[in-house]
Amino acid sequence: MRQTGSWLRRVGMNFVNGIQRFMMGRYGHDRLNVALLILGVVLSIASMFVRNKLALLILNLGSYALLVLALFRCFSRSTYKRYNENRRFLLMIDRIKDRAHRYYLCPKCRQTVRVPRGKGKIAITCPKCREKFIKKT
Repeated sequence: MRQTGSWLRRVGMNFVNGIQRFMMGRYGHDRLNVALLILGVVLSIASMFVRNKLALLILNLGSYALLVLALFRCFSRSTYKRYNENRRFLLMIDRIKDRAHRYYLCPKCRQTVRVPRGKGKIAITCPKCREKFIKKT
């Protein structure tokens, strides 16, 4: 009995070490992957309540595509690209959550400028190039 336990523990450790070696240098999971997985599961659950065959096909293909994309991102070795994708996703989420401000691009240098909402027409000065432009908030 004691030999079986140590053998099983050794096999388990070899499996864990193999998974760790496989994941070395790969991206792993992040907030964008979690959002993709949740959206894929929601689409899959929504497809259970749909009777139309075309809508069912679209929902199923969409859910599978999102799940495969999440797995691809998780096992990708292009960590810099995946990091930038996640960073852009988080910036977009922050902008959606920020109801007190509007975001504009400077017409000269394309710098993003944040201004308070509800102030009417205001003159905005770009902090990077000092270009002045007028926008309605």
